[in-house]
Amino acid sequence: MPKKLLQRFIPNPEKVRNMKGLGFLSQWLHKPYLWHLNRVPVSRAFWIGLFWMSIPIPSQMVTAAISAIIFRANLPLSVALVWISNPFTMPPIFYFNYLVGTWILGQTAEESLGFDMSWDWILNTLGELWLPLYLGSVVVGLVLGLISYIAIQLFWRWHVIKSWRNRVKQKQQL
Repeated sequence: MPKKLLQRFIPNPEKVRNMKGLGFLSQWLHKPYLWHLNRVPVSRAFWIGLFWMSIPIPSQMVTAAISAIIFRANLPLSVALVWISNPFTMPPIFYFNYLVGTWILGQTAEESLGFDMSWDWILNTLGELWLPLYLGSVVVGLVLGLISYIAIQLFWRWHVIKSWRNRVKQKQQL
């Protein structure tokens, strides 16, 4: 069952409540709906986690945690899905988002943007990149979130129906 699979990877609620970095959220972390592994909170968690994963902002985990609290999604799963964008995966993810943004705006992607770790590059180039990057990131995040939400809803329903039919067959064989 998907629930049993997810429970292996989700941390204990007590452990998360006692984390020092999440002290400002402690008043909400005791809410049981943040820890449920049902179809709706898990689907919402995938939407939230994959949306914030695609947005290039610092503290993606905090925004995912706050969104999970607001939208009553599974908190640990929302935060964990943000980790898909890590220092190794960020360049291709954000470059893809930039390409999507340029396509939506009808611009051409600047292929000669050679990255240079300097303030001059950041100040001069980021002004040109921010609109297509963030527009593409929001669109990609919404599309990924929607697809994952629908896929989890359908997969969970299929799995429950399959389990129910297997139980009925086992009872009939007895």
